[in-house]
Amino acid sequence: MTVQPAGTEVAYTVTYLEMAARPSYPYPHLPATHPASLIKADAPPAWYFLALYDAVGRDYAWEDAHDRDEEDIQAWLDDPMVELYTLHARGWPQGFFMLDERERGTCNLAYFGLVPEAVGKGLGKFLLQTAIHTAWDREDVSRLTVNTCTLDHPRALQNYQKNGFSPVRREDHSRILKRPRDLTRIPT
Repeated sequence: MTVQPAGTEVAYTVTYLEMAARPSYPYPHLPATHPASLIKADAPPAWYFLALYDAVGRDYAWEDAHDRDEEDIQAWLDDPMVELYTLHARGWPQGFFMLDERERGTCNLAYFGLVPEAVGKGLGKFLLQTAIHTAWDREDVSRLTVNTCTLDHPRALQNYQKNGFSPVRREDHSRILKRPRDLTRIPT
């Protein structure tokens, strides 16, 4: 089956990962063949976050944000301990990451990803390593966390581990898809 229709129950495993110290690798350089800019959003509106969330996550069953009230999302985005960064190239967003430091001493890489058209161009490594260093640049951070699941990009877990995260626990879940999921759009 190449398309899982809305209403399909899917099983998945969530892996929670942590990093206890700044990595030894330096801040990354953008791939020379793909000039881009990373822009921090100041007080972004909820619609902007949801547009990025859908552009990056539609093929990976990112649906949870749509269960939240827009006012709740806006309050989260307005919190000074939450930051949203967008990678722009060729005049449009290529990907984004969000850092959430509302838990004292912990910075969570709450969201990270590229739009499908940007996958495979070397931007993912740049964006992930930049997100990691940006998180460690914050004051009083002693732990960086992230989670991924088996519905995400097939190399997500491997990439997090390759860049310094270690798994700390796993949980099995299932969900009913709210939107169709086209498996042919997921890169391998």
